[in-house]
Amino acid sequence: MKSIWENYNTDVAYDELMYSEYQPRPVSHSLCQYLNSLNKENIDKRKIAAELAIMEMGISFTVYSDEGNIDRAWPFDIIPRILDAKEWKIIEKGLRQRLTALNCFISDVYGEQNFIKDGKMPGEIVNSSKNFRKECVGMKPRHGVWANICGTDLVRDKDGIMYVLEDNLRVPSGVSYMLENRVITKRVFPELFQDINILPIDDYPTQLLEMLSSIAPHQNGKPQIVVLTPGIYNSAYFEHAFLAQQMGAQLVEGSDLLVDDDDCVYMRTIEGLTKVDVIYRRIDDDFLDPEVFRKDSALGVSGLMRAWKAGNVGLANAPGAGVADDKVVYAYVPEMIRYFLNEEPILPNVPTYLCSDPEHLDYVLAHLAELVVKPANESGGYGMLVGPHATAEEVEAFRHIIQDNPRNYIAQPTLSISTAPTLCNDKLEPRHIDLRPFILQGENTFVTAGGLTRVALKKGSLVVNSSQGGGSKDTWIISMEEG
Repeated sequence: MKSIWENYNTDVAYDELMYSEYQPRPVSHSLCQYLNSLNKENIDKRKIAAELAIMEMGISFTVYSDEGNIDRAWPFDIIPRILDAKEWKIIEKGLRQRLTALNCFISDVYGEQNFIKDGKMPGEIVNSSKNFRKECVGMKPRHGVWANICGTDLVRDKDGIMYVLEDNLRVPSGVSYMLENRVITKRVFPELFQDINILPIDDYPTQLLEMLSSIAPHQNGKPQIVVLTPGIYNSAYFEHAFLAQQMGAQLVEGSDLLVDDDDCVYMRTIEGLTKVDVIYRRIDDDFLDPEVFRKDSALGVSGLMRAWKAGNVGLANAPGAGVADDKVVYAYVPEMIRYFLNEEPILPNVPTYLCSDPEHLDYVLAHLAELVVKPANESGGYGMLVGPHATAEEVEAFRHIIQDNPRNYIAQPTLSISTAPTLCNDKLEPRHIDLRPFILQGENTFVTAGGLTRVALKKGSLVVNSSQGGGSKDTWIISMEEG
């Protein structure tokens, strides 16, 4: 019988499961040994079981294309990614530190702006950010927290160090897929969950509900919480419905809500109007309130900003939190940690060149074919250049795009991001991965045990986004300690 590990190549990058061919890392030894005992028929059965579970559970996402919006089954790889709980404790501490500093920064941006006044960042970076909302100046959300839900993307380079690639502070998505990946993996490998000490993740909906309850304006009794969705055509609608159902909250669209003369938010129900205390909104700022932002928005709620400013409703994430989602602002997060917390950063940034800096720009333009260039406020892997994988024509075209608007671009070295074994045509091959843990902050801070591991299913690709042909796998945080 041929092993599914046959000719597995660990020379591509740091591999999360294997030191070298046939030599697993200590934390993944039990999994690798088990996989090696399976024949082709066993593997096929498990792969089919996963595909059937995805169809049965209706796990899908939407790809927007020229041909129209296409609903696709969630692309899933059955081989989990593993991290040691000892390493995870350090990462978790770093994520808590990072979001605390980011929330201090956002509060400062809409308050005294001491970070700018003390010369830690040019004021122009905030003033020119398309996610800076002047309407939020002077606001003080409950607990001083603007970004209540954060998805921070982590990558490991060939040096084995885990770097923060970016922070997603507007409407981060993917946590439902993290939870569903675990459900599917339990169906595929039930015996492994009996033998291996894998930290659970199923408490996330409870933690999310507790965090949302903690930002309710009035802390007497059970608050009325709703999840505000743009509707069924949104790519993350599955997640909106899933989280509302898991929390026992109402899933609503903008037309289901209204703001009355008392500047309170109400939900239309068959029994009449019901007061809403907290809105977990999955709608971008621009569409949130046609009174204040886009006048043509039919997705939001007219008067919502009035209700929020009056202190009558909690919004997660708060409007304006996206000012810290800017990839140019990202470059200053280590300094924010030192400035606001008087601590050294636990998790390092990827070295970043700001194209708005003339010296940095000269370097970027001279080394464009070697770098990854990203727009400041795009997401989903769109609008970026991966220099080593681009044609000469694409590099030259991007050169002009950067020169036309340098403020909108950053550049980073092309990391050799880590790989993990992925099932490809009955054998395991290394595929590049990242990790998106989710951090909740309200009265308390909570970090998921692991997160959503996204995998570049195309051989050699570094792009893990599902919209760009990526998939995902379950993430196991394994405690090697007994008891």
